[in-house]
Amino acid sequence: MDAKNMKPESLAAQALGWVDEATRAIAPPIHTATTYLRDEDNQYRSGRVYSRDQNPSYDQAEALITALEAGHQSLLFASGMAAATAVFLALAPGDHVVAPKVMYWSLRNWLKNFATDWGLVVEFIEMDSAAALQAAIQPGKTKLVWIETPANPLWTITDIAATCRIAHAAGALVAVDSTVGTPVLSQPLTLGADIVMHAATKYLNGHSDVIAGSLTVRADSPTWQRIRAIRAQLGGVLGPFEAWLLTRGMRTLFPRVRTACASAQRIAEYFDTHPHVAEVLYPGLPSFAGHSVAAAQMQGGFGGMLSIRVKGTNERSGEAAAIATAAKVQLWKRATSLGGVESLIEHRASVEGPGTPAPSDLLRLSVGIEDAGDLIADLEAALKLAHA
Repeated sequence: MDAKNMKPESLAAQALGWVDEATRAIAPPIHTATTYLRDEDNQYRSGRVYSRDQNPSYDQAEALITALEAGHQSLLFASGMAAATAVFLALAPGDHVVAPKVMYWSLRNWLKNFATDWGLVVEFIEMDSAAALQAAIQPGKTKLVWIETPANPLWTITDIAATCRIAHAAGALVAVDSTVGTPVLSQPLTLGADIVMHAATKYLNGHSDVIAGSLTVRADSPTWQRIRAIRAQLGGVLGPFEAWLLTRGMRTLFPRVRTACASAQRIAEYFDTHPHVAEVLYPGLPSFAGHSVAAAQMQGGFGGMLSIRVKGTNERSGEAAAIATAAKVQLWKRATSLGGVESLIEHRASVEGPGTPAPSDLLRLSVGIEDAGDLIADLEAALKLAHA
C-alpha cells in the first residue's frame, strides 16, 4: 500500500514502514559514528560529512514528523528550547517580533532577556485577539509572529488561520508552538503557518525519558536555510539514541494522545461544577473562551492539558488550598513537564515566579493514559483533604 494513501495513524505506528535493507529489521539501528568516509576523488556522495547535524538516526524521526505535519522538511534539535530559539536567532537585530503574553515560561523569559539584549524588539500581546495583533504588527518591520496554541498554562486558543492572514499581509512569518496540539489534533502548516515547533520531549516522545525538539517548515526559504545553519553551527543537536527513542515514542502517538484527550475531557467536565473548584480551564468545555476556535482548528479532541483553580477555605487561601491539594494526591505525580504516559500535577505559579500569568490558586494537570476514573477519584480525595 502506498504511504500516500495511508492514514496518519498507520504512518506513525509503523514509523513510515521503514525496514532496514541489510538486516530486514523493522526497528532502525542506532548510528553512533561521528564521521564518514570520503570518496577516493575527495567527494562525499553519501551526503554525510560529520554527525553533528547529519546523523542517519535523525532521518526517520524527521521524515515522520514531516509527514504528520504535512510539511516540506523537519529538523531535530537537542530540546524544545533549542528548536524555538533557532527560529528567533535566524532573524536580525532590530527585527520586530510579536509573541503571546501567555506562553511557555522559559521561552518567554529568553525573549524578555537574551533575545532583547541581543537586539530583537519583542512585543507581547493577547494573541487570542485579532485586534491586538493588528494593532501590534508593523508592516515591513515585523518579521515573525509566534503563536502557542493551546497556550501554557491557561490553554488560551489562538486562531491560527486568522493570525496568518494578518501576519502575511504585513510580510511577517508565523511560527506555531503546537506542542500541546500535537499533529494528532492540529496541523498548523495546513492553516497557513510557516513553521511549526514541538517540544518533542512532551507528546511526541511521550515517555518522560527524552529531551528533544523539532521544527517543520511549510516551504523552503532563506529563513529556513539560516535555521539549518544555526543548528549545525551552534550544535544544538540530538544524540543518536535520543533520536531512536523519539521515533519509538511516536509510534504510539495517536493512541496516547487520544486516550489523554478523552480522559482530560471527562476530568474537566467532572470538576467544572465541583464545590472545591473555582474554575476549570480547558478548551473542550463549551464555557471556555476559546472553545469555538479550538473546535474549528482541532480535530478529534482538545488536548490532554487542563488547569483547575482551587477555592480557598476559611483557614486557607486558594493558593494554600491548591498547594495542599497537590500534596495529597497519590496517583497524580507532583512534577514539571507534560505529555507523558503518567499524569502530572503542578502548582505552576510557584514554578514560574514573579510576573507569571498563572493565578496563585491554579494547578496545572497533564493527563496521562491511566484510568480516568482513578484520576478523578485521586484528585477528588486530595481536594477533600485540602478543604477538611
